[in-house]
Amino acid sequence: MKRITRTVRLTCALALAGALLAGCGPSDGTKDGHGRGTVAGMDMQGAAERADAMFYATVGAIKPEVEWVHYTTTTGSCDVTRYWNVMTIVSEQRRGNFLGVVESFWKASGYQIKTVNPDKDMPEIVATSPDGFGIMVLFGHEGQAFFEVTTPCVKESKVAAPTKAANGRTYEGEIPTPNVRSDFWSAETPAPSPAP
Repeated sequence: MKRITRTVRLTCALALAGALLAGCGPSDGTKDGHGRGTVAGMDMQGAAERADAMFYATVGAIKPEVEWVHYTTTTGSCDVTRYWNVMTIVSEQRRGNFLGVVESFWKASGYQIKTVNPDKDMPEIVATSPDGFGIMVLFGHEGQAFFEVTTPCVKESKVAAPTKAANGRTYEGEIPTPNVRSDFWSAETPAPSPAP
């Protein structure tokens, strides 16, 4: 019962975040009369690839490296949302460091930070890229970190699964809670301060 309650809670949180991110797209008159956007002539497949690139760049900035897997892709009438799960255990004591690395990278990449939620159980950061893509990192059930990228409205097209292989193990069926230990990220002590 506890797992069902947590799953429902996480699903609701992700749905709410997705709705918030969907509203982060550009409102600069780029839609034609049919409600289809024209973000630099991009279609849904191109937007999905851009979303993937945003995630890969973000996770690439996290040192030491964390393991991650592709989760799912959802499509609307003119937008795409990609999801990823971090399989590395990030202890409660190191979540602030993890979020700090992500936030610093996003700011350095020109993203606008929309929301920083320091909630102890489900902290999150929501940002928007200069080209109107919403990006989010959230800690959910059992401290699992999730990333999500939502595209602005673009030209309708088919969307293929990501082509880049996850950097961790492959899971059959439901993806488990984090199960990869890291000497740094899983440590249950505060991170040491950098030398002056």
